[in-house]
Amino acid sequence: MQRFTYRVIELREKLIGGKMSGAKLEKILNDNAAEGWQLKSITTAEVKGRIGPGGVEGLLLTFERPVD
Repeated sequence: MQRFTYRVIELREKLIGGKMSGAKLEKILNDNAAEGWQLKSITTAEVKGRIGPGGVEGLLLTFERPVD
């Protein structure tokens, strides 16, 4: 039975330029793919901000790859 490991990356709106930047998202996807990670899902979410309570709009990117 194949086993997998997972990576979740939180992207706050500020990190993706205030509005969705295709070029920045593409770079993140390609950088992770180069390490052997396969994108499983992209989910919009309220992501914790840097200061204070509450959150900001953001994305959760979930990747998986087989365990060696």
